[in-house]
Parts: sequence; C-alpha cells; structure tokens
Amino acid sequence: MSRFRALWQSSLKATRKALSWKLEDLTPPTETEIFSFRSKDDLRRWKLYADSEYGGLSSASLEIKATGEKFTGVFSGHLSSEMSQDSRWVMNRSGFCGMRSTQSEGYLDLEPYDTLALRVRGDGRCYISTIHTENWVNVPGGAEDNTWQAYVFVPKGDWYIAKIPLVRYLPTWRGNVMDSHLEMNPSRIVGMSLSINAEGGPQGAVTGPGEFRLEVDWIKALRTT
Repeated sequence: MSRFRALWQSSLKATRKALSWKLEDLTPPTETEIFSFRSKDDLRRWKLYADSEYGGLSSASLEIKATGEKFTGVFSGHLSSEMSQDSRWVMNRSGFCGMRSTQSEGYLDLEPYDTLALRVRGDGRCYISTIHTENWVNVPGGAEDNTWQAYVFVPKGDWYIAKIPLVRYLPTWRGNVMDSHLEMNPSRIVGMSLSINAEGGPQGAVTGPGEFRLEVDWIKALRTT
C-alpha cells in the first residue's frame, strides 16, 4: 500500500506541476547555441575537407585561438586553382576547402527557429553556409544527404554577426542550385558546413587563389518572429 501511495503522490505532484506551467515555459527560447569553439573537444565535432582529396592543391586547418580567457576557432588555409600532375581524378574546377560537422546520434531539430546566426571575423572573402538534412528530396543517386546553401560575406577586420533566414538557404546538389521551390525540413538536420571557393561571391568580395582565414566564435539558431 505504501508503494502505491508513493506512486500516486508522485503522479499527483507531476500533474500539479504541469497545470502550473505558464505559456512562456512551453515556448522555445529565442535562441539556442548549436556550436561553439572553446576547446579541442569542440573541434572534434568537425571534419576538414579540400580539393586535395581529388588531386587539387588547396589545404585547410582548424585550430583553437586563445585571446586572454576568450577562445575561438580559426578556419584557415590556402586556395589553389592548380591540380596535381599525377591526379587520377577529373575535376571541372578546384580551389575549395571546407569544414563539416560530424554526424551525431539523432537529428538536430530547428523547427522552432527561423534564422541561423554566426559570430565571425573574416578576411573579406565570401563563405558558404550549408545545412545538411535527411534525404527526402529526390536527387541524382538518391543516397546523399540533402544540402541547402547560402552565401555569407564576411567583412574584413571587426567581429560580425551574420544572420541568415532559413528561407534563404537554397537546395543544391554538388554545388548546383536545384528547384528553388523546394522547402527544407528543419526538424531533420544531420549536420552543417562552412566552406569557401576561390571564385564566386558578391561584388567587392576578395576572390581568387590565395590565403583565407575565418575566425568563428559561435553558431546559433534564432527565433525572430
């Protein structure tokens, strides 16, 4: 009987607590941090890639920078439009590098949010923010994650918070924009990427082969409406 009474009292307390919740308690926070760059453990959540995997000569690194007690991530490297003479691959273009988050168990659910924000300090180049979602859009091959991309122009010098509405992310397949009427499923995100191409970007952006450097503080999801 005592065990039944304890179970009943526990259930009663839970019910009273649920009935006492306010509407704001059920509303998601206005922002949530997705990634930070404060330790080497944070860096392990990312994997680098570059055209060098296919015979290109570009290279990239991702490191932690300490400024006093403040830590940030630095994505940097060199973009080259050249190809290795003994490459067994055939590419239409080289000159790209990127960092992609490693897939963890489950999905990242950004359904309650409408904007992705990145606090960054850059070099005047244009970077590409990519959201990878579970494959539900028909693409050639059919087995790859769906990718949604948006350009991020980062002014040179000062820290800058880039805010990208999720509706601005266009569906792409291997760098080519697909039917723009497709809609992302923000509740089934499997990863994110930051990348750079030697060419492309808005007027005034730094382009071409050479060094690049992007300092990243955090990446957050925002609810602005």
